[in-house]
Amino acid sequence: MADTERVRPFRFAAILVAIALIAVGGWLVFREGGFLNQVTEERVEDALLAKGVPVRMAACMAPKLTQRLSITQLQKLERLGPEEGESSLPASAGEALERLRRVDDEEAVEALAVVGTRCGVDSLIGNIGL
Repeated sequence: MADTERVRPFRFAAILVAIALIAVGGWLVFREGGFLNQVTEERVEDALLAKGVPVRMAACMAPKLTQRLSITQLQKLERLGPEEGESSLPASAGEALERLRRVDDEEAVEALAVVGTRCGVDSLIGNIGL
């Protein structure tokens, strides 16, 4: 009986340490600026660069998009890419609108437009030296 009484405090302490480690790990991954956010931001920036967005614009847009949109919404934005038989850039306004409709998430499209406009204006102002 004396052995089991000594094991219980050790087991309790081990469980507390495990809970604390899980909590700290979760905080490091999910906090703002945490590992998950950094990985997502890098992926968004890489995707923007792959689609031909200039480096400065991609660096501006990625953090803003990852702050405004969920992972699911970011994945929906991938639908803007060309499907089989389409050129990499829309050939007409109609084709561009069709790609926007494919996203099927007004908030994601709006965020993309707002962030793209802000970053474009910031880039323009930076280029003309205002």
